[in-house]
Amino acid sequence: MSRTVDDLRNEIRLAVGRYERTESTAFTKEALAAICEAVGYDYDRNTNRLPPKSQLRAGIRWAIGEKDEVDPERAGHPFRKAELESLATALRDE
Repeated sequence: MSRTVDDLRNEIRLAVGRYERTESTAFTKEALAAICEAVGYDYDRNTNRLPPKSQLRAGIRWAIGEKDEVDPERAGHPFRKAELESLATALRDE
C-alpha cells in the first residue's frame, strides 16, 4: 500500500523526536531544524533565529543527495512526495 504524504511527514517527525500531527500540515521551522540535525546539515547557528524555511529545506535536500548544492532560491516549495520518501529512507538508514 502506498503511503500518503501525511504518513511520510509523521514518520519523519517521529524519527527526529518531534510529535505526530493529526491534521495535514507542512513542517514547522523547528521540525525542519531537527531534520537538518538528523541528516547532518549544519546551518548557521550563530544567531538567535532559525534561518528561513527555504534554506532549511535546501540544506536537507542537499544532505540527502536530492540536490547538488544548497540553493534556497530554488527550494522555496515544500517537499514533494518523492522527496519525503527519500528523506524517510535516509532517516531509517541512520
